[in-house]
Amino acid sequence: MSATQAGCWIALDPGRHKCGLVRSDSKGERITDLLICSPRECWDWLQHWLEPGGVQGLVLGDGTSSSAWQDCIQELDPHLQLLLQPEYASTLEARERYWQLYPPRGWRRLLPAGLRLPPRPVDDLAALVLLERYLGRCLQAMA
Repeated sequence: MSATQAGCWIALDPGRHKCGLVRSDSKGERITDLLICSPRECWDWLQHWLEPGGVQGLVLGDGTSSSAWQDCIQELDPHLQLLLQPEYASTLEARERYWQLYPPRGWRRLLPAGLRLPPRPVDDLAALVLLERYLGRCLQAMA
């Protein structure tokens, strides 16, 4: 990864029924988009985001249906830097990341951290975890 290169980063946690999708700002420091969507909606977002260029790379989880996504993304933009990232334990990390981004309130803050489950799916945060693993740092929350 070049320090002089500018552009957003995208990460995709692919799934058969829903996908996690995240996009960073142009400096790769802050989360700008955090989505859970169907594979079709995910494809639409990717086409929209890749159209104007300015993307440093796309981090793709190596799990469910990643090879099909890899082929489609390469066809969409053959010059895009596509990076496979192991998904091992990303869901568990995403649950922890949820509470970092959205600190518990009310009765949930009284529970030990190990007993807290996010009140919603965390596929978007799994994509964020994949991106942060690749970059080697945490991204800042959305403004």
